[in-house]
Amino acid sequence: MLDGVRVSYHMYGSGPVCIAHPGGPGVHWPYLRMPDLEQHLTMVYVEPVGTGNSDLLPDGDYSMERYASFVEQLARHLGAEPVFLLGHSHGGFVALQTALDHPERLRGVIAYDSMAYNGPELGAQAFKNLEAYVAARPAGDPIAAQVLAAWQEQPVGREAELDALERLLPVYFNDFEAIDPRIGEWKQTVDLTVDPNRQDTLWDIRGRLGEITVPTLVLVGTADFICPENSARELADGIPGAELVVLKESGHFGHVEEPDAFRDAVLRFTSQH
Repeated sequence: MLDGVRVSYHMYGSGPVCIAHPGGPGVHWPYLRMPDLEQHLTMVYVEPVGTGNSDLLPDGDYSMERYASFVEQLARHLGAEPVFLLGHSHGGFVALQTALDHPERLRGVIAYDSMAYNGPELGAQAFKNLEAYVAARPAGDPIAAQVLAAWQEQPVGREAELDALERLLPVYFNDFEAIDPRIGEWKQTVDLTVDPNRQDTLWDIRGRLGEITVPTLVLVGTADFICPENSARELADGIPGAELVVLKESGHFGHVEEPDAFRDAVLRFTSQH
């Protein structure tokens, strides 16, 4: 229990502690499992509030500041501070907010396929990139039609959202046709929690990136359509001393598409801090 709220987490491996915060919001943690990192780090995969076995927030206030407060409390609960914090996608937003609000708890931040803002601007940019993906596919390509239709839907409820996400998966990868035969088990890990009380949250820290003092690694796949490379470069340019690593053959899930390069980048960073 953190602040009277149940927050579940799963711990694997040994070595310096690294909290891993999944994306979404609401996507369950197993898709982010990183066994290669567990050989060198104590990976703590959190189920954020409003996700999985953790409690929903009755007031629906899932602000970045509130997520960050739970990360800070988890770090204290673990008794292993300062810790590394790896946040993927929306989890990267949380990691960056934690670096602003609770830098004393952090040894380093890994902003993985993330960016400095959330809201309609992100959605508009992602749709523009999705349209470019569709335009680059052959005429009449069924995957192009599938992802475009899935993006334009407004699914309600867990089953509908999962179905839409499954049909969108191709655009999240650099080369889905090549990797699809090898990720059957991984796809089975993708699940999510839908909290009908969740309030839409506008968030923008572009004007505050210079305030981040925690060592930061920015990791991005060059084919990421939703948290693209230009947004990662904006992060790296704005955060003093930040390191940028671009995975040249990955989309939004570099730890799946290029696991060796991903592992090496993270371990090089953690060994230096």
